[in-house]
Amino acid sequence: MSDTTLEVQGLSTHFLTRAGVVRAVEDISFSVGRGRVLGLVGESGSGKSVTGFSVIGLVDPPGQIVRGKILFQGRDLTKLDERELQDLRGNRIAMIFQDPMMTLNPVLRIDTQMIETVLAHDNVSREEARQRSRDALGMVGIPSPDERLVSYPHQFSGGMRQRVAIAIALLHRPDLIIADEPTTALDVTIQAQILAEVQKLAREVGTALIWITHDLSVIAGLADDIAVMYAGRIVESGSVAEVLDRPMHPYTHGLIGSVPSRNARGTRLRQIPGMTPSMLNLGPGCAFRARCARADAACAADPPQSAPSAGRTLRCFHPQLEMTA
Repeated sequence: MSDTTLEVQGLSTHFLTRAGVVRAVEDISFSVGRGRVLGLVGESGSGKSVTGFSVIGLVDPPGQIVRGKILFQGRDLTKLDERELQDLRGNRIAMIFQDPMMTLNPVLRIDTQMIETVLAHDNVSREEARQRSRDALGMVGIPSPDERLVSYPHQFSGGMRQRVAIAIALLHRPDLIIADEPTTALDVTIQAQILAEVQKLAREVGTALIWITHDLSVIAGLADDIAVMYAGRIVESGSVAEVLDRPMHPYTHGLIGSVPSRNARGTRLRQIPGMTPSMLNLGPGCAFRARCARADAACAADPPQSAPSAGRTLRCFHPQLEMTA
């Protein structure tokens, strides 16, 4: 257990709206060990980002965690008050948002924001804090870091702002980083550089990383483990090699089959039919059954979570045991 940085047990996060209850996250469990990378994948609206916000304690009303435990190094984060959570955020737990302007203050220079971030948690001189900020900018591939430190966010491109946000998350070498599709706006070369840096951080420092994305190609090269989310639930999880090479849930099959590189040249791209269901008052049964060719009457009930092999979980009455052509 000492090697487990984060353990989520039966987490449910709901949004209590006038129109009804949105079960954005429903009864999910997973863990991330020291130096391990967990890829959290699924379509937009599957609950990935809400899971990340729940872990770091940033779910705003009308959203609330209604059940479950979030154990960070043995401490249940759901039991901590706001002051205790603030001591952890940005220090031992960091989050990289998809929109860098959720991290950056538009009216403050970059050096002010980075130095204050260091000083908020570490008793060091301003000069040392500035040097750490400069080194962090260089780590994410920002040229002329001394000049960039005295710039304002509006003087950066969108991709450069995202790199600054990633640099801020790396400042304290946290024990846990939650990355919510942080490289979406970056070009392939910079994306590869940042992925290499976070992998290095995980291996050398023991940082646990949750990488939220819809891009399976990124997860295939970055993560150790993968959890596939659909309609607020984790429908399949396990090691990256096992899940991507031998997927069992029809939804996982559909995601893998939708990757353009798996389609023969000149043929139509394969896709999962239908649309994701509304999370508002989601009824009982498998949420994927309306889009699944294998669905039958049994799927009108909630599929229980099973463990088809060591380290794997699955929620499906009719798993596919072979890859389709």
